[in-house]
Amino acid sequence: MPQTRFWQANTPRDNQLLTGPLDEAVVFKSGGTTGSPKFSFYTREEWREFTTAFGAGLLDSGLRPGHRVADLFYTGELYASFTFILDSLHRSPVSNVRLPIGGAAPLESTVHTLEQFDVEVIAGTPTTLCALADHLVTADRQLPQVELLLFGGESLYPDQEPLLARAFPHARPGSVGYASVDAGLLGRAVPGPDARVHQAFAPYTTVEILDEETDEPITEAGVPGKVVVSDLRRRLMPVLRYPAGDRAEWTGTGTGHFRILGRSQEGVRVGPVSLYTQDVQDLVRRADVVGRVTGVQMVLRHWDGRDGLLLRLASDSDPAGHAGRSDLSDAIRKEMLTERPLFGEAVEAGHIHPLSVAWVRHGELAVNARSGKLIRVLDERMGS
Repeated sequence: MPQTRFWQANTPRDNQLLTGPLDEAVVFKSGGTTGSPKFSFYTREEWREFTTAFGAGLLDSGLRPGHRVADLFYTGELYASFTFILDSLHRSPVSNVRLPIGGAAPLESTVHTLEQFDVEVIAGTPTTLCALADHLVTADRQLPQVELLLFGGESLYPDQEPLLARAFPHARPGSVGYASVDAGLLGRAVPGPDARVHQAFAPYTTVEILDEETDEPITEAGVPGKVVVSDLRRRLMPVLRYPAGDRAEWTGTGTGHFRILGRSQEGVRVGPVSLYTQDVQDLVRRADVVGRVTGVQMVLRHWDGRDGLLLRLASDSDPAGHAGRSDLSDAIRKEMLTERPLFGEAVEAGHIHPLSVAWVRHGELAVNARSGKLIRVLDERMGS
């Protein structure tokens, strides 16, 4: 399912994708720019089934009867993660105590609540968990009662784990599960040492891994491809072979087991911020009013405990002497902050590095060795 056409048809007004009138649904927004936000629609029954299935998968993440769980995911502005995790906990088959704190609460207030209720499980993005850990370490404090740190929305990297261990000495980090508001159910955590390994949510959804050039299904283990998902139970907003935005490989260790390898060509995740590659290309084009840029490549890196995004821009002229190069770089950065304010907020909070821009000759852009096609996204973080 082509993402660009999917979202062009899926608008609040004059929607050409929904199968019925918008008179009973919950509406969420995923990581588009403010100029072209991405909305997802679920009926009451679809949302109940979505969260019930994910709630059952939380047992594989380590949830146990009686666990006291703090939900530190993001809430408001139509974002789904906070409500999704809270409802999944509510519908989980085991009893639990739910504390809906949210990711924007003051850190000291969050710590106070965690101590008051002897919270054993904290769920949030790695960015939020690390910010909380840094707050504790700076104050020379620990939360030894925490047993489980359930992360989602972005990858947890090895260089972040020592910080978490200092603040939560008895806690094990693990995946809360794999899902997105647009694609739906993708995978439940598989217990074991590799938090990237998940199991498809059969029979609710069908997950496939496709060759990134031919779109042919990959069946053998260890061969990377892009993740697509089909959900035949979701009727209001159909999801058929929808690109999840990630690359993965089958592990061969169990039925439906796959390992997430990073983001694919459709979208990227920089710390807590989601970006679609098409949106980034559009904002570069808006800033580049005279047409200097001949190619855009997004490079994702991770250093000093934070993600960073580098925009590699190709120009036919010599990049070293490119007239107006600095002005255009500044215009692109300004456009990014205008169109995706969450990016700027994450930079100011110290969660991600500021946007970098590098000018190259067009021939210096990375291409697929087999097809010669431009690789729009280079995710260099997995080895960090």
